[in-house]
Amino acid sequence: QVQLVESGGGLVQAGGSLRLSCAASGRNFNSYAMGWFRQAPGKEREFVAAITWSGGSTYDEVSVKGRFTISRDNAKNTVSLQMNSLKPEDTAVYYCAARQFTTSQEMGVTRRADYWGQGTQVTVSS
Repeated sequence: QVQLVESGGGLVQAGGSLRLSCAASGRNFNSYAMGWFRQAPGKEREFVAAITWSGGSTYDEVSVKGRFTISRDNAKNTVSLQMNSLKPEDTAVYYCAARQFTTSQEMGVTRRADYWGQGTQVTVSS
């Protein structure tokens, strides 16, 4: 069992930056690929970025490439999402997710996770 708690959301102007963090509790954190997903009002949840258990490989959704960076610290059981050059269309609830024994690419392609956080709101004003 893994519990995930997101933080760092808020209101920012277009072009600004935010850093989301996800704290994980439970066993064997370093056996999980970690990812970020988001859901805008009236839309389905979509994949944003994922990172393998070791942090050695990441996989990003096309619209965030070059703007968002996912990273993890296995010593602290945390995963972060640095978001730069934010756009109004990035407005959504952002969810942290964990999936065991998988790769970042598979997590991005399948959009599947074993555990989800409660989400944190990100609002980008124009």
